[in-house]
Amino acid sequence: MKKISALLTLAALLLMSCGNKANASQTEASDEPTKGAVLVVYFSHPGDNYAVGNIKVGNTRKIAELIAERTGADLFEIVAEKDYDMPYTPLTELAKREQQDGELPAFRGEVKDIDRYSTVFIGGPVWWGTYPQVMFTFFSRYDLNGKTLIPFTTHEGSGLGRCADDVKAAYPRAKVLKGLAVRGKDAQTGKANDRVAEWLKSLGF
Repeated sequence: MKKISALLTLAALLLMSCGNKANASQTEASDEPTKGAVLVVYFSHPGDNYAVGNIKVGNTRKIAELIAERTGADLFEIVAEKDYDMPYTPLTELAKREQQDGELPAFRGEVKDIDRYSTVFIGGPVWWGTYPQVMFTFFSRYDLNGKTLIPFTTHEGSGLGRCADDVKAAYPRAKVLKGLAVRGKDAQTGKANDRVAEWLKSLGF
């Protein structure tokens, strides 16, 4: 009887030990960052814009907010420290000089815990064939290799330009999915909303 009692006691201790280990594993898992989190990173330009005039909310911001609304993504707006509030023609001249000089303008804020995001939408207007230079500052600061990246742009005839190729060049070990180009005037009027929804659905959102 003593042997049976001892065996039962040992078995109970083993069960308690296994249970404690299982509980510890569950606690550790719950403390981990959310898997599959989505982020929308974008630069947008309010003020004087081609074809839409002087606008309070930039074209790209409208599309970025729509993507976030439909996917549940977090938003991070790249806000340049440099002042781009100027008429359209001087702005295009400034943007061209920045690109030719390879300038990396500073921006405000930071993305906290970027490792928790597995998918990142990357949006901006097309300035001289690609994203504004301040977005390349973002690329130089954050390593998005290993993530799923999805470019989008607003434009008035340039489409995606070189944006998708430049994302691939910045992050050669990322998976870059099919991007979307939206005309600025369609972003302002809401005409692009159905296109954005269809595009997101094709991507599995």
